[in-house]
Amino acid sequence: MDQHKESEPERTREPQYQMLLDIRRRHGLTPLGLMINQAWRDDPRRLAFTFARYKFVAKMLAGRQSVLEIGCADAFCTRIVQQSVRQVTVTDFDPVFIADVKSRMDPKWPLAAAFVHDMLSGPVPGQYDAAYALDVLEHIEPNREDKFLRNTVASLTKHGVAIVGVPSLESQAHASAQSKAGHVNCKTGEDLRRTLERHFHTVFLFSMNDEVVHTGFFPMAQYLLGLACEPRSA
Repeated sequence: MDQHKESEPERTREPQYQMLLDIRRRHGLTPLGLMINQAWRDDPRRLAFTFARYKFVAKMLAGRQSVLEIGCADAFCTRIVQQSVRQVTVTDFDPVFIADVKSRMDPKWPLAAAFVHDMLSGPVPGQYDAAYALDVLEHIEPNREDKFLRNTVASLTKHGVAIVGVPSLESQAHASAQSKAGHVNCKTGEDLRRTLERHFHTVFLFSMNDEVVHTGFFPMAQYLLGLACEPRSA
């Protein structure tokens, strides 16, 4: 028998915390996703930045009915967005991540769907009133980014919105080797604005330093978030 479980008190000293033991007994402890697990082991502080990006998405998309996450990786943080919208569909081009997502599905937080899809191959089936892609565009070769964004627009309804988040070009001088791996398309703030304006009539751009989102000077930002509205015709 597990000695730790055998000796652990059955009740907490303050009654409001008893629910913690009750939830663990009924549902177990939530496993971390593949990507979050690595960050928690090697760089826990980075999780604060990641959660903040998803909170920004959740606030901007609050009330949306059908939301698409492009490049979800392990989708561990997607639950933050689920709190604010009716339903979320997650996609990634890597089957390893989608398998991980499906292995950790929680009936309390059901996803509309989770499936493998490469946005460079075509739009996602169906129509969504919002889509977001965090830490995806910088992995797309510049000569293919318009295809990626055209297919994103084609996945949206007429009045759909999109959020695109990327590390700033200026931040790469200070980024770790792991953080920079695969980055072939980081952008300045104005570059990101111009890129998104080719596919949306209106773009609002935000800066981000660590977990703080603001409207400050783009060249000093570590991360950029573009909120794009009024899709142009795909």
